[in-house]
Amino acid sequence: MIQFHPVLGSLKSYEAGKPIELVVREFGIRPEDVIKLGSNENPFGCSEHVAERVRAAASQMYLYPDDSYLELKNELARKFEVTPERILPGNGSDQVLDFACRSVLLPGDPVLINRVTFAMYKIYSLQCGAKIHSTETLPHDLNAFLELSKLHKPKIIFLCTPSNPAGDALSKTDVYGFLEQLSPNTLVVIDGAYMEFAAKKDPEKLLSPRQLTDRFPNVLYVGTFSKVYGLGGMRIGYGIGNAELIRNLYKMRPPFSVANLSALAATEALCRPEHVEFYLENNLAQMNRYETFAREQDLTWIDSYANFITLFARKNGKTSEEICRSLLRQGIILRDLKSYDLNAIRITIGRPEQNDRVLEALTKEFA
Repeated sequence: MIQFHPVLGSLKSYEAGKPIELVVREFGIRPEDVIKLGSNENPFGCSEHVAERVRAAASQMYLYPDDSYLELKNELARKFEVTPERILPGNGSDQVLDFACRSVLLPGDPVLINRVTFAMYKIYSLQCGAKIHSTETLPHDLNAFLELSKLHKPKIIFLCTPSNPAGDALSKTDVYGFLEQLSPNTLVVIDGAYMEFAAKKDPEKLLSPRQLTDRFPNVLYVGTFSKVYGLGGMRIGYGIGNAELIRNLYKMRPPFSVANLSALAATEALCRPEHVEFYLENNLAQMNRYETFAREQDLTWIDSYANFITLFARKNGKTSEEICRSLLRQGIILRDLKSYDLNAIRITIGRPEQNDRVLEALTKEFA
């Protein structure tokens, strides 16, 4: 019998959002009648220009990519005002997270995370045999992080801001004050997957990768094209750090780690800021509709700086699981947060007509 690594016995797989295909098969609903607002994707998709460029290049998919990814790194370098050698493209931002863990962690090393946060921080750390420590609060509490860091001296600290799945965001002032009190031997991974949404809502929440990594050599900033750029299906992200950090993370890469069409799509997406701005405007306007709904229904929610909102179910009413299941039968995919021990629903902010349908369904559930 194969002897698997002992850590796998207690390790849980990542729970992805439900795909449209599953709802079609399970409930017999036509694909065009399904609304998928459970995985924080851009409901408008990518720019049409990006889609056209990918279609035109599809005949070249038999070729391996340019493994230097120079064009993509140059565009990212222009956007963030850093040099290309400080950029690491990844097959999704979670691949960069994996590289960070495997390049630093040894068995037994302490890792510090928020109580409710992106599950892959814990999964990748445990795969390395690390010991996980977490705060006790739902939103990020940097005072709690600081106390735990003094106690456990973590090798890696993960800060997700804006936070997934909660939506809270840290201010630049607080993050810098926190980083100044840490040991330079601790790698701090700042996951900015939703940073564009935070910057649109409140510029004080914007964390500049260049300023961060110039000032703090122990910081790795991680970003993605899956959210604001609408390229979730292309699986592409990036890491930004000082040159020495990125040079070491590069040693973890497999060859051709990013598909050529994905690199092309990301490069072209960076050249279409008008599409991003349109989406950000829609996100803010439609977020207000959900907040108004929550106030009218006397529901608790988290002030969100991302492209989703977290609504809590009433203590004496239907549970989040019951509500999500009911909407699923209607062809509406939301994210039940029971796996995070929260009686709450995470709703991706959709297009206006999608939100019309979701809010109508939720009104009946909370009646």
